[in-house]
Amino acid sequence: MTPVEIFFVCLILGLLLICAEIFVPGGILGAFGALALVGAIVFGFVAFGELGYPIALAIVVGTGLVIATWVKYFPRSPLGRSMIVTEDIGGDADATEPGLEDLVGQAGEAISDLRPGGFARLAGRRVDVVTQGGMISKGARVRVVEVEGNRVVVAEVSQQT
Repeated sequence: MTPVEIFFVCLILGLLLICAEIFVPGGILGAFGALALVGAIVFGFVAFGELGYPIALAIVVGTGLVIATWVKYFPRSPLGRSMIVTEDIGGDADATEPGLEDLVGQAGEAISDLRPGGFARLAGRRVDVVTQGGMISKGARVRVVEVEGNRVVVAEVSQQT
């Protein structure tokens, strides 16, 4: 391959790799694209001599324009729209497990050591719980003192007043 051909291959490959970075995030394709553009600049000097300076400037400015155009128009393209999430898939922001609020005041048994998190049997079901800071041994009687979202706080029954 002649230096002119290598110049054009590096230029096109560099721009394509930088644009492909959106599909494979992580910086690897973008880094290889940048290296290919540096190679295009080097081969621009080899192939075109003194015209290498304006070619290098055109590559830098052109790359900036290509990236800016890509960022502006790609999200509006059919492929870009198919890659963008436009609806809330998380559901309710305050989604809690149903029936947890009804557990306040209920007594149960720790079915694992609570250090401070673990599991307790409350109202006939296994519930993920946390203590108010201390540890509670497996088999100890516990009472629900607070429910905040999906966080169920228990205390040992013997410590209740």
